[in-house]
Amino acid sequence: MTLQSLPAPRELTAVSADGTPVHVEVYGPEDAPAVVLSHGWTCSIAFWTEQIRALAADHRVIAYDQRGHGRSPAPAPGGYSTTALADDLEAVLTATLGPGERAVIAGHSMGGMTVMAAAARPGFRQHAAAVLLCSTGPSRLIAEATVVPLGPGGLRSRLTKAVLGAKAPLGPVNAVSKKILKYATMGPAAAPERVEACARIVHACPRGARHGWSQVLAGLDLEAGLRELRLPVAVLVGTADRLTPAVHSHAMAEALPHCTGLVQLAGMGHMTPVEAPEAVTAQIRELTLTYLGVKENEEAGA
Repeated sequence: MTLQSLPAPRELTAVSADGTPVHVEVYGPEDAPAVVLSHGWTCSIAFWTEQIRALAADHRVIAYDQRGHGRSPAPAPGGYSTTALADDLEAVLTATLGPGERAVIAGHSMGGMTVMAAAARPGFRQHAAAVLLCSTGPSRLIAEATVVPLGPGGLRSRLTKAVLGAKAPLGPVNAVSKKILKYATMGPAAAPERVEACARIVHACPRGARHGWSQVLAGLDLEAGLRELRLPVAVLVGTADRLTPAVHSHAMAEALPHCTGLVQLAGMGHMTPVEAPEAVTAQIRELTLTYLGVKENEEAGA
């Protein structure tokens, strides 16, 4: 599962409000309906490889590296915040879409939080036709996470914050580190090659960015942003998600002004675009078909 197996993208740099450059890659026909992919904490554009491969035949797929991830450099001091996430997404939309042009925006984990952070922005509202919130949540991330195998309460929350916010390097990708990553982020039946792919992506994330964003996520509260998503929104979650358990998705589906449906993937963990790529791609396709008028391309999934 590598981007090297995809056609060469068109690369560009979007400049965020604070001057931080954001690396963007665009796949597929220039005149095709647009899909924007926003990845999660410790990931990169490579996380969306299967979606890019499946959608680029008949969509213009726009993917970007969140600041501090992939090829987007770490921000200056003070550059880690939900405001910065929203600024970056707005910059990407402005750099890649024409005036009034709309796209389906899919956000996984911190990428979904990015969408919530940007929900009230004029640039977001101008360009967003529909949204997929994938394996994410708006608040209480530490309190609800089940990575630490204890009952809910203060002790579990303190240990979870310490584990997810650790500054220590992740070290090499090996049997032990893959076992730990699988337990924390993937379903018990995740295929070894998918665990390997996720491990290589996560371990490539710079330690500073991993820690910087962990501090933002620990205190996250985007409930107001969630309610500002007044466009069609689909919600998707794995039933074995330990990082953003399904309780978040159920609450989001209730709070959203226009939730088009909640999809629960049995046995899947947090890394749903990698664990269940066909299901995630199908949700994106359904949104483009319904809200951008895109017809199904029977050859695209062949």
